[in-house]
Amino acid sequence: MGARETDARIEDLPSGVPIATTKKQVAVVGLGRLGSGVARTLYQLGHDVMAIDQDEARVQPLMGQVTYPVAGDATSEAVLAELGVDNMDIAVVAIGQDVQANIMVSVLLKTMGLPYIVARAHDELHGATLERIGCNKVVHPEAEMGARLAHNLFNPDAQEYMELTESYGISRIRVPDRFANMTLRETGFTGVRDKYGVSVLALKRGDEITLSPDPDDGLLPGDILVVAGRDELVDKIST
Repeated sequence: MGARETDARIEDLPSGVPIATTKKQVAVVGLGRLGSGVARTLYQLGHDVMAIDQDEARVQPLMGQVTYPVAGDATSEAVLAELGVDNMDIAVVAIGQDVQANIMVSVLLKTMGLPYIVARAHDELHGATLERIGCNKVVHPEAEMGARLAHNLFNPDAQEYMELTESYGISRIRVPDRFANMTLRETGFTGVRDKYGVSVLALKRGDEITLSPDPDDGLLPGDILVVAGRDELVDKIST
């Protein structure tokens, strides 16, 4: 099933899909750096995630971090059918170096009628093949790195940016001075979608990281917030 991916470095989700407001069922095939990152992020955002890889060693670390971590051969239509992958809303084919397995899985998913398929391309020829197969979105990791660089260059408070769609991403932002020594509740960073229209996924203070921080947790100068939301809304927080 292509468990040999080692070099994927970015995460990507389908453009045009309302991932922030509607709970989705997603199958992620291939649990290298790209696949495992996508699977964890989607689960943290509240979606049902089935993470599949042929290598049991890649499945085990995702226990408790996704809905259904599964060791299985996704190049087998029988395996995919038994897992109920055909009932998923979205499939992400994150297999990297094994181009043949990547294409085979993409073809099977298309044949099974998955409504939205995202596939990771190794090169331009591979990407063109995936487009001809009918994948809805083809991801080129090296090119997508440019989006992260662009966001970081002109926003000094943005520590890191991960693009999920063309206008929605996950950012690490330094807590603005106006929020220092206030609780998350006092600032309005509470709930799945707070008054700023973003979701707070984590609070980082030094080397300590708190996932899904409590509304009464205080913010200190230098703290980092990991937030998910539309780019323009995140930018408003930083300014």
